[in-house]
Amino acid sequence: MSEQTQIVQSRVVENLNDELLALLRKVPILSSLRDDELHCLDGVRDFHVDRGEVVTRQGELAHSFWILLDGELRVHQKTAEQNEFTLAKIEKGSAFGEMALLSNVPNSGSVEAMEPSHLLELNEDQFWNLMTSCPQVRKAILGNMAYRFQKLQSTQVQQEKMASLGTLAAGLMHELNNPGAAARRAASQLRENLMRLHEISLKFKERDFTKDQKECMFDMQKQALAPKQPMMMNSLDQSDAEEALAEWMESANIENAWKMAPTLVSIGMTAAELERVKNDFEGASLGEALNWLEAMASSMQLVGTIEESIGRVTDLVYAVKSYAYEGKGQKQTIDINNSIHATLVILGHKLREKEIVLEKNFAPDLPPLHSECTGLNQIWTNLLDNAIDAVPQHGRISVHTWAENSKADAKNPHMDLCISVSDNGSGIPLESQEHIFDPFYTTKPVGVGTGIGLGIVQRIVDQYNGVIRFTSEPGSTEFVVRLPSDS
Repeated sequence: MSEQTQIVQSRVVENLNDELLALLRKVPILSSLRDDELHCLDGVRDFHVDRGEVVTRQGELAHSFWILLDGELRVHQKTAEQNEFTLAKIEKGSAFGEMALLSNVPNSGSVEAMEPSHLLELNEDQFWNLMTSCPQVRKAILGNMAYRFQKLQSTQVQQEKMASLGTLAAGLMHELNNPGAAARRAASQLRENLMRLHEISLKFKERDFTKDQKECMFDMQKQALAPKQPMMMNSLDQSDAEEALAEWMESANIENAWKMAPTLVSIGMTAAELERVKNDFEGASLGEALNWLEAMASSMQLVGTIEESIGRVTDLVYAVKSYAYEGKGQKQTIDINNSIHATLVILGHKLREKEIVLEKNFAPDLPPLHSECTGLNQIWTNLLDNAIDAVPQHGRISVHTWAENSKADAKNPHMDLCISVSDNGSGIPLESQEHIFDPFYTTKPVGVGTGIGLGIVQRIVDQYNGVIRFTSEPGSTEFVVRLPSDS
């Protein structure tokens, strides 16, 4: 028991009395033993704890096997964010602690008394003596362990799904915010432009334009609405062009010269062209014509921004739909490239935050995957998320897909779909490499992470009858997943 646990009453029972023997007969794994066989428990520690007391703590190494004679306990776990949730309840008559002892792993959760409870504690020597001397008890304990391991694994899989959902939600929040805000700003500016165009139109109504002026305005409108705009300039050239145009308009007494210059430059207007326009317009009419041109060009650009933003949102919705519904229902045909692309879209904000260079080499003729299995996107989420966390700022991640003939089954030839995710991060420590696919292995401190990510990846890959391999050294880590095209 942890040193921090407050024991209300505690004693070592050298010889079991009739009262304890009667309680032990109510324990399912011991119910078949005779009284003389139950005496193999002589020397156990008998104690009582109050409500709220912790019997074992998450992350501590296990040294005891427990039998709950009376009361009720709960097993709870803390996440990396220090959120606490209940894994299971332990009722009287239950035995626990065998899984941590037999698998030699730290406690996956803490055990806390929900009410005053009466327990027996067997130390490691007593536990192994019980396992070797009582075959029926050994069989029951191993059966309990198998059941609990399956239940815990199911819980951990659900946790991983929720973690993926959290990653998905965070990605969506970042990804949808930018196009949404851009579309809103563009719509607001477009409204202002429409009001400005209305005001300019009222002024035009009072003017009697000549044929040359009308032709000039038609030519400017044609330039503003041209589907193909001039090539983008570098920042220095664009700044020089905007400054030159603004200075020319100021010298011609045009209002809002510096505000209009960027838009007019973006459609290819130069001081020389405006000089030709000036020949057709005199006085205030030149300013009105240029304001009208700038509002027209700006409006077209704003419409383009709104279309691009809506397109971005549509792409995100498609990616999320592909991510969320992939592999559900009956046998499906899945495009591996699209599946990975959907995950990259959702993780896009994390890539941009670290300014990561992403290299994609997707095979254009990659055969589709035919399968009834689920969870494919969790493979990509785990591998890519781990790579993002591993690389430094301005790091590099490469994703490569290809197909090749399977070498694993010569009697039943088929195509393997191969997916490689590599990064230039710090690498996986050598002493950790043989354990990274273990279900509960983690190199992180207690309460930080679950250590289940790659264990879940391997489990899903196994469901697809595939394999996953990796190589790692400082500055280079690569995971390769091979999936039969028909699983």
